[in-house]
Amino acid sequence: MAAQRRTLMQSHQSWTDDLPLCEMCGVGTAPNCVYGPDGKGTQSHPIEDGHLRLRGEDGCFLYGVFNGYDGSRVANFAIQCLTAELLLGQLNSSHTDNDVRRILTQAFDVVEKSYFDTIDDALAEKAHLSNYLLPHNENVSFHQLSPQSQKVQERLKELEQEVSGGATAVVALMLNNKLYVANVGTNRVLLCKSSSDGQNQVLQIGRPHSTDNEDELQRLTALGVDSARVRQAGQIAGQSSTRRLGDYRVKINYNEIDLLSAAKTKPVIAEPEIHGSHSLDGVTGFLLLMSEGLINALESAHGPEQVNQEIVAMVAAELAQQSSLEAVAQSVVERVKRLHHDVYVSGRQRATYCSRHEDMTLLIRTLNYPLADAVLTPTQGGRIYPVSVPYSNSQSTSKTSVTLSLVMPSQSTLTNGTNTASTLEEGTPTPGQSPTATLQSTNTQTQSSSSSSGDGSLFRQRGSQAAQPDETGRVPPYVDFTQFYRLWASDNSDGQSTQGGLGPQ
Repeated sequence: MAAQRRTLMQSHQSWTDDLPLCEMCGVGTAPNCVYGPDGKGTQSHPIEDGHLRLRGEDGCFLYGVFNGYDGSRVANFAIQCLTAELLLGQLNSSHTDNDVRRILTQAFDVVEKSYFDTIDDALAEKAHLSNYLLPHNENVSFHQLSPQSQKVQERLKELEQEVSGGATAVVALMLNNKLYVANVGTNRVLLCKSSSDGQNQVLQIGRPHSTDNEDELQRLTALGVDSARVRQAGQIAGQSSTRRLGDYRVKINYNEIDLLSAAKTKPVIAEPEIHGSHSLDGVTGFLLLMSEGLINALESAHGPEQVNQEIVAMVAAELAQQSSLEAVAQSVVERVKRLHHDVYVSGRQRATYCSRHEDMTLLIRTLNYPLADAVLTPTQGGRIYPVSVPYSNSQSTSKTSVTLSLVMPSQSTLTNGTNTASTLEEGTPTPGQSPTATLQSTNTQTQSSSSSSGDGSLFRQRGSQAAQPDETGRVPPYVDFTQFYRLWASDNSDGQSTQGGLGPQ
C-alpha cells in the first residue's frame, strides 16, 4: 500500500521531464543552518525548499519557489503536479486574463486534492491504529506497552512521518508578455523595472499570508477564530502562514488545535491569491522570487524595513559584475548568508535574532536585461561588493524615495551628502573590506512599491574584468570613487578644505 502511494506521488515526474528549462533565469540556494557558540554552523535537517523554471509552448514560462516544512514531500509533489496542470496544453495565447486566473486557481486546487489522495490510506490507517492504542494504553510509557502495542506505536510513528508536512508556494506565470503571480503563504515576489523617466521602481506583488496580515485575520474572524489570539501567537501549528499546501493537521484535524477549535469550517486554506496581469511590454529589469527563509534571514540581520531595497541592490550589483544568472543568484544568497552569520558572531543588538536560518532560495528572471561580460565568483570569505550605482544627488520625487548609500567603516551612512546614523549597523564592513552598496528607503515601513530618483543607472550594464587576488587574498581597487568624492565634497563644503577627510590620500 505504501509503495502504491509513493508511485502515485511520483507519477507526475514522467509527464514533465522533457519540458525545457528557461535559460533567462538563475537560481541560488543555501541549506538551513544552526550556529553554535563558536559561530560554526551545522545543517539541522535536509533541504526542504524547491523551485521550478520551465519554458512551455506558445511563449509561456513558469517559475516557482516552494518552502517545504517537516520534510520536502509536499513541495516536491506541488512542483511536479503544478507543472503537469499548467504546461501540458492547458494554457495558450488566446486565453484572457480571467481564463489564466481561473486555470491557476484550478491548478492549486488539483494539487491540494491530489496530495491528500496520496495520503488518504495512510491517514485512515493512522486513525484506526490510534483508536486501538489509546483506550488500552493511556498514561503508559513505551517500555510498559505489550509487544503488540509497541509495534502499533512504531507503525504510528512511521505513518506520521509519511503524512506530515506542508509547503508554501509562489508561482509566476508569463504568457502573452504578461505576468501573473499566484501565492499561497509567506514567500515573496518583487518586480524591479526601470522606467523611461529614470525611475527605478520596486514592486512587491502581493502580501504574505501570515498571522499579521489584516485581511487574513479578518478572514479567520469570519470563520469564528479568535484573530487576536492568532496574532499574539504568531504561528498556527508551528508555522506563520495562514495559507499552505498539505499539512493534514490544519486541514483535517484543525478542531484539535486550540487556536482553530472554534472555526466553523477549514481555516487554513490552499486557495491562491492571484495578482495580474502585469504587462511586461517594454520593461527592462528583473523578477525575483524569494523563499521565506531568505527573507527572514535578511530581516533578522537588518530589520524588516529595507529588505526589498537591499535585495534589489545586491542583485543589481551582481548583474553588473557576473555573466551567469546562476552566479548572480548564488552570490546574492551567499551574501545574505554571510550577513546573517556576521551579525550573529558580532554580538550586536540583533545577534539574538540570528542564531539560525532556514533554507534560502532566490530565483532571478531577467527582463530585457544584459549581463556583464566577465565573471566574478564568490570568494571563500564572502563576496566583496563594489558600488554598482553611481552616486546621485537628484531630489526625491513624490513617490517613496530610495537613495544609494555607502555603508562606511565609520558605521555611518552618507545619504545625499548628509552624514546620518546608520540604519544598517551590522552591515558595516570589517577592516579591509570594500564598502557595501545598499539601497535605502526614506519610509520606515516596508512598502509594496518604491522608486529611486536618479538616472536609471541601477540597471545600466557595467562591464568589468576579473582581478586576481594577491598573496593577502585582496584584489586591486576596481571602483572609481572620483564622482562620489566630488559630489560629497560639493554638498558638504563649508569653505574649509576637505583635506584629511573623504577621498584618496
